[in-house]
Amino acid sequence: MKKKVSLFALFVLFLMVVGCRQTNTETAKGDVPQGDDTPAYGDAIVEGTIGEPSNLIPMLASDSASHAVSGLIFNGLVKYDTDLSITGDLAESWDISADGLVITFHLRKGVTWTDGTEFSADDVMFGYRTIIDEKTPSAYKEDFLQVKKAEVLDKYTFRVSYDKPFAPALTSWGSLVVLPRHLLEGKDITKSDMTRDPIGLGPYKLVKWVSGQELLLESNKNYFEGRPYLDHYMYKVIPDPATMFLELKTGGIDMMGLTPIQYTKQTDTDFFRKNYQKYRFPAFQYTHLAFNQKHPWFSDKRVRQAIAYGIDKKEIVDVVLFGLGSPATGPYVPNTWPYNPNVRKYAYDPEKAKELLRDAGWQDADGDGVLDKEGRPFRFTILTNAGNTLRKNTATIIQWRLEKIGIKVDIRTVEWSTFINQFIDKKRFEAVLLGWSIGLDADQYDIWHSSKTREKELNFISYRNPEVDELLEKGRRTFDLEKRKKAYFRIQEILAEEVPYIFLYVPDATPIVHGRIKGIKPTPIGISYNLPKWYVPKSLQRHTMVP
Repeated sequence: MKKKVSLFALFVLFLMVVGCRQTNTETAKGDVPQGDDTPAYGDAIVEGTIGEPSNLIPMLASDSASHAVSGLIFNGLVKYDTDLSITGDLAESWDISADGLVITFHLRKGVTWTDGTEFSADDVMFGYRTIIDEKTPSAYKEDFLQVKKAEVLDKYTFRVSYDKPFAPALTSWGSLVVLPRHLLEGKDITKSDMTRDPIGLGPYKLVKWVSGQELLLESNKNYFEGRPYLDHYMYKVIPDPATMFLELKTGGIDMMGLTPIQYTKQTDTDFFRKNYQKYRFPAFQYTHLAFNQKHPWFSDKRVRQAIAYGIDKKEIVDVVLFGLGSPATGPYVPNTWPYNPNVRKYAYDPEKAKELLRDAGWQDADGDGVLDKEGRPFRFTILTNAGNTLRKNTATIIQWRLEKIGIKVDIRTVEWSTFINQFIDKKRFEAVLLGWSIGLDADQYDIWHSSKTREKELNFISYRNPEVDELLEKGRRTFDLEKRKKAYFRIQEILAEEVPYIFLYVPDATPIVHGRIKGIKPTPIGISYNLPKWYVPKSLQRHTMVP
């Protein structure tokens, strides 16, 4: 099978490809800087980010900041193309057996790690064995535990066999697994220098990391798909979005994700129309309020449902997102094939919320406006990450609305790495306000299966439901799209009834990029897929960076 996949319609699962999903992309109109528009090497792009990476070995990282940086340093065997089909990355082609149980990858030849060592099938095997090792604290090992047998057939051929159908099989061999065997074999990768000083195969290599301030990447001039035009890519850590926006206005950064007010109001000026391009497209992600299932107050389904009725999602979309998004009803994005539009909805209904809370034994016995049960007031803390104004503002609206039904809410924000390592991983929270980026396959085994509740795994709320476990297994064990769809529709019905999360909203992505940077082509998978092809015409170049 060469390049793009057709077998089983590539397990049919890639038809998730947004179905009727809209990709309406908007760019700022006006006279962005024009040069002669000829691609040229040189210059740099500086991106503002609120979060600093925690670990640059992909299989060890679960935060978006780490994956954003490591995604420019490491490669997988396959990747998504702009039409959401699967194309080769380190694998130039592959064959899939008629029963879908055996995949044989034919690797690119002449690819080198940034230290000059040649990449081979041994690096794939080493990465595979590392991620399935019980000592490796990876949230992503489940997909690779499905492999019955992995083989290096020769230096450029790697084969995996499964003993039963596994729908996400091909896509699982993306950017998580490949590691430099010659540098890591025999070592504890969690203590390796690679976590902060990685050697990769990708378009860029890390040359400088000043904690809390910036990461500087330099182009890999030997990159197998061709030297990137931009010589450097800098991530500038700016925890406050307002400060980041000032940096954008003064030219300190070239790119950032705009907040809704920045997108709709603050960039609607001649200055931004003349100097920047801004984009808007639906993001494959959702924001949610998640309850610790081991907390006694949230063990009662009626309480979780009451809180859902006490929150006005439309208000959050209108006030916090300025309409740049839509209310969420489950763990899938509207208009994708696994999305079930007919689940139980929780329209804002404070009287229904109060009724459910009374049924669960919560009453305002002392008349102070806060519900009590067994002498304890209904008070809990929403934990979220510092620097994310959308989440903080969302939490504030939830706090205000729940006060009206007798629940006292406190809000606490914590720096990102502390938030993940000390609170999420340790399950030290009552409720958290977070977001998930959604993969292009419908499988969410790692988030919802009851076996995935250990430290560093993704079911951090300790959710358990035997029927959901069974449906997750069914959904990944067939290539039949209709059977998969039936399983995922039922999962959404259960989640809507049990409310382990309150699914709040699906946001639009709203990045802005300086107009001198050319070659950006928006697609359903965003704008950064072709980053090595971005360039600045010679006459417009302005950055020269020395590590």
